[in-house]
Amino acid sequence: MIFDSLKNAWNVADLRKKIGYTLLMFLIFRIGAHIPIPFVNHEVLKNMLGTGGMFDFMDTLSGGSFKRLTVFALSITPYVTASIILQLLTIVIPSLERLSKEGEYGRKKITQYTRYGTVALGFIQAFGLTFGIRTALMVPSSAWKWAVYLLVALVLTAGTAFLMWLGEAITENGVGNGISLIIFAGIVSRVPSALGYLYSLFTVHEINIFSLLGLAVIVVFIIAGVIYVQEGTRRVSVQYAKRVVGRRVYGGQSSHIPLKVNQAGVIPVIFAISLLAFPQTIATWMPTSGFARFVNTWFSMNGTVQSIPYLLVYGVLIIFFTYFYTAVTFNPADVADNLKKYGGFIPGLRPGRPTAEYLSKILSRITLAGGIFLALIAILPTIVMGLTGLKNIYFGGTSLLIVVGVALETMKQIESQLMSRHYQGFMK
Repeated sequence: MIFDSLKNAWNVADLRKKIGYTLLMFLIFRIGAHIPIPFVNHEVLKNMLGTGGMFDFMDTLSGGSFKRLTVFALSITPYVTASIILQLLTIVIPSLERLSKEGEYGRKKITQYTRYGTVALGFIQAFGLTFGIRTALMVPSSAWKWAVYLLVALVLTAGTAFLMWLGEAITENGVGNGISLIIFAGIVSRVPSALGYLYSLFTVHEINIFSLLGLAVIVVFIIAGVIYVQEGTRRVSVQYAKRVVGRRVYGGQSSHIPLKVNQAGVIPVIFAISLLAFPQTIATWMPTSGFARFVNTWFSMNGTVQSIPYLLVYGVLIIFFTYFYTAVTFNPADVADNLKKYGGFIPGLRPGRPTAEYLSKILSRITLAGGIFLALIAILPTIVMGLTGLKNIYFGGTSLLIVVGVALETMKQIESQLMSRHYQGFMK
């Protein structure tokens, strides 16, 4: 039972300390999500941001901080964007590629560059957002205008930098991936308000019981689908040749290489969301411009035919980042070389290049299936909005995808630590 496993986990001193540390960081995150930015007229800001579109989804990811414009309004998205840029540069810049292969030292240097990039991108995004909502700022006089803009941007950047530290602290001292868990905590914190919103629609008869039941079925389908795909693997059989060392015989056993259908997890969705947030942010700078009208009309999640360009770009980005992140985290050539080094081979294939090509072919096919599934789950809420007339259900597909994916990965980490201490884990 899961409760027995949780009890066993809590009885392990080291694991109890890590879980407690993670929960403490969550508490700090939620406290910061309610600390307001100075000089903001929240009534004007509420009318300016309105409802619907990417702003609602960004508000969900930030745990409600975005529309309240608290110190954590930008959430952790600048860090995700900086990670995307660094990983792309690692492919095209030889010095960064060499650095990524230098073990712990290289990893620390790339992490350091990512931190610098997070602060720089965070300030750019923060200043752009500040300038875009300038009419909602209570400036004492025109002489203090740019000083107030700069102060608000610096506070927002400091909030992002603090969240970056918080995420890294959770990764190092807690359980799970800290950055993903911060996004997880932000989404989960919005569930009560989302349920309250649906209840309010039901009480005023804007939706009926069948709409609620249909939405519940979709939620169950998404959760089951995410678990099925996340746990799905393609097992490639491997045979190890027998070796005689002294008087002992090594090898001769069979094994397999587990290739996950969704090797990248929820990272492609987070990457795509981070990139798609830029047009909306830029549109706030020029609310009456043609670009802003184009973005608000053709590049938003409103459940109409006009959402099709946005959905297409969103889906393509998710599939692209699924392939990209899989290529970064799994190198068929390295796996083939390691098999050859330890006397392993795939039956019917020669070690080395033929093995690498075979693994690459399989990985390409299953990654396509995983990427398409992620894209379908991500765009499902907008399709449901168009078919049922329900509005503002952005806690749907993408949010559930992130929540379930992060929860599964975190459970696996806890289970692995339980199994290392001879406890029965969550998975059976």
